[in-house]
Amino acid sequence: MALSLAQVSIALDGRSLIAPFSLEIAPGETVTLMGPSGAGKSTLLAFIAGDLDSPFSASGHVVLDGTALDGVPPERRHIGRLFQDDLLFPHLTVAENLAFGMPRGPKSERLKKIEAALAEAGLEGLGERPPHTLSGGQRARVALMRALLARPRAMLLDEPFNKLDAERRAAMRDFVFRHIAATGIPCLMVTHDRADVPPNGRVLVLDGAEVRDA
Repeated sequence: MALSLAQVSIALDGRSLIAPFSLEIAPGETVTLMGPSGAGKSTLLAFIAGDLDSPFSASGHVVLDGTALDGVPPERRHIGRLFQDDLLFPHLTVAENLAFGMPRGPKSERLKKIEAALAEAGLEGLGERPPHTLSGGQRARVALMRALLARPRAMLLDEPFNKLDAERRAAMRDFVFRHIAATGIPCLMVTHDRADVPPNGRVLVLDGAEVRDA
């Protein structure tokens, strides 16, 4: 499945923030969007996810796997998101966080998927722990696995490695991009750090309202 943007533009109080542009992200591909703070990168992700708020306005179309998402509410778009903060629910255990958003099904099957996700993330035996007892890198992995267990059809990354130290950052980058490629979903990532770009990854720059190849 591919994620396509067709002549998407965004304005703030009538002022052009992002001029019309089009983009197609192939299955399993991560495209990186860079640019100065305040240029509108995170605002674009909000539009794709379906939760762009006033005073921003937008036009153009988001198409996922051949289906236009115009007017589709965020919870029905099946688009996963990762942010700078992991946004884990503090009142839930790690396993309960992973279960949040999973498609319905037999409890035994859901538990098997949670255990498999914990093992894959190197977090065996930590399912009953509260999130605050984990390290930053562990919490980031839980957030990623929670997003993937919801079976998204695309992923949006908003500087997800920004708060990790250099060693954890490198490990988490590899972990994230490996899983995105393995699941075959398209991904758009916003970052300020060129080191975050996956090997041979495509890079776009948003500057002066124009989106162009880096």
